[in-house]
Amino acid sequence: MTAAYWLPVIFAGLMALAMLIYVILDGYDLGVGVLLPFADEDDKDMMIASICPFWDANETWLVLGVGLLLTAFPMAHGVILGALYLPVALMLLGLILRGVAFDFRVKAHADHKPWWNAAFATGSLLASLSQGVMLGRYLTGFEPGLAAWGFSLLTGVGLTAAYALLGAGWLVMKTEGRLQARAIGWARHSVAGTALAVIAVSVVTPLVSQRIAEKWFVLPDFLLLLPLPLISLALFVTLALALPRLARRQAAGNDNFCWLPFACTVGIVVLAFWGLAYSVFPQLVIDQLDIWQAASSPEALKVILAGAAVVLPTILGYTVFAYRVFWGKAHELTYQ
Repeated sequence: MTAAYWLPVIFAGLMALAMLIYVILDGYDLGVGVLLPFADEDDKDMMIASICPFWDANETWLVLGVGLLLTAFPMAHGVILGALYLPVALMLLGLILRGVAFDFRVKAHADHKPWWNAAFATGSLLASLSQGVMLGRYLTGFEPGLAAWGFSLLTGVGLTAAYALLGAGWLVMKTEGRLQARAIGWARHSVAGTALAVIAVSVVTPLVSQRIAEKWFVLPDFLLLLPLPLISLALFVTLALALPRLARRQAAGNDNFCWLPFACTVGIVVLAFWGLAYSVFPQLVIDQLDIWQAASSPEALKVILAGAAVVLPTILGYTVFAYRVFWGKAHELTYQ
């Protein structure tokens, strides 16, 4: 097969990888921001400290994913971002608000600090909801009407719950004492919303397109894909059973398996993303544009691939290095 066939496939894979890593990494720090209003003032600094070394770099993966969409698939970029103008604008507003609040909360007077904490939480919530709405609009093929927008709003709430579950799992893993106990409770409340999001997306996606339905519900494909929902169900059951036990262990001062909620949630996200990617591929805009129709010329893709071969390993290496350096429990937030 020719370069004109394989290069769009490679770039679709790179873009999907960047977006998956973004959802996991920025998902947990957005989740921590969403959970911030439920914590005591003494615990909020520790929550911020747990994401402080990572949160800004996590957003690099979003920039990389959108950049690949713009350069490798310019036709799809125009259609997708044009249809998602409002939620994208709201997401950017939320991310900007988060960034400003993160820096200003440490420089503000004590009586102003709660306002910046609220701004950080508001920005996190706005960004999370907007990303969920974007996912819902994408899955419905940008259809107009109350039903499509209602599903998108439901997806927004569901993705926010999933981010909250990721954030709670992160805090269980990175903190101790009272905050860790509260994070376990937050995780228990977030499981249902995450399950609702996964079920809603799984049910609606085949209904949007006959082509997608045929990919899932035709033998032998159905049997080959059956492990995806079964493993996801097993991870949800594991979470539901493990969280009460972790609460009892934590009360007794036992921190074993504190990584389990975060690991299970990452597994659920990866499986859901895998199923979604299988459903959509090779379409970039469902039933409108596939990756070959939307791709730049092979000559341009070769140049872009050379740049991606440098940028992607650099970002990945930095990410691994940063998480290795700041491995272990979070410490009290201090500024020199």
